[in-house]
Amino acid sequence: MSVSIGAVSYLNTKPLIYGLQEQLPECELRLDLPSRLADDLSDGALDVALIPSVEFFRGKQFSIVSDACIACRGPVRSVRVLFRQPPQSVRSLALDEGSRTSAVLAQMLLARRYSVRPSLQSFKIEAAVEAAQADAVLMIGDRAMNIDTSAYVANWDLGEEWTRETGLPFVFAMWVAASPHVSTEVSQALTRARDAGLAHIDSIVAAEAPRYGLTAADCRAYFLNQLHFILGPRELAGLDLFRQWAIELQLLPATSQQLVLAPL
Repeated sequence: MSVSIGAVSYLNTKPLIYGLQEQLPECELRLDLPSRLADDLSDGALDVALIPSVEFFRGKQFSIVSDACIACRGPVRSVRVLFRQPPQSVRSLALDEGSRTSAVLAQMLLARRYSVRPSLQSFKIEAAVEAAQADAVLMIGDRAMNIDTSAYVANWDLGEEWTRETGLPFVFAMWVAASPHVSTEVSQALTRARDAGLAHIDSIVAAEAPRYGLTAADCRAYFLNQLHFILGPRELAGLDLFRQWAIELQLLPATSQQLVLAPL
């Protein structure tokens, strides 16, 4: 059985795909930006993908197929909003082209805290942050991890801001299928790959830290302290609250797909 699987091309996905092709030899694994993976899943170019969680709510036939995810229970480090103006004065927001969930979360926090609804601009993945002319810039993924924030009047780590606001974890991405008929073998392989990745985190750190200019200790802390990879009841509760608030602010349609609040 051949299955096409898309995963996020950032450092944060490495523990989720550790040994996945050994677990599922017949899979075709493709790495890309989270926003592109969501489009490819909707278009039928992928069977399963690690997509932005907001895209699950937009997809009427989407189903969650594993309890492996990319989440946080506090500061996440790799999802930031950099402010050139105080948050309450922001009139324009540049969005990293790879972002979907984080784009909604940034707008949500600005609206709820300050009733600010900025105009939106696209921020290309290859562009330097200085090229964005907006009052605030959302950056996600690897390039957000070591950014110099000293030139900005404020700097939000969106994982930290969400948990401060709600007391709940935040889920940025999860394994989703466009069809409810994904085999148990595929679902179990995704979960086993996550478990293997966490069991071999030191091997992942040794391989990846030099590529990203991180010390081993820093990379290990990112995986084990700043990220969380299990979609449990509190993560699902955080997702559902995110959905409710997004609907209230018209950042998601009222017909958005609902979650069953039970662990997978």
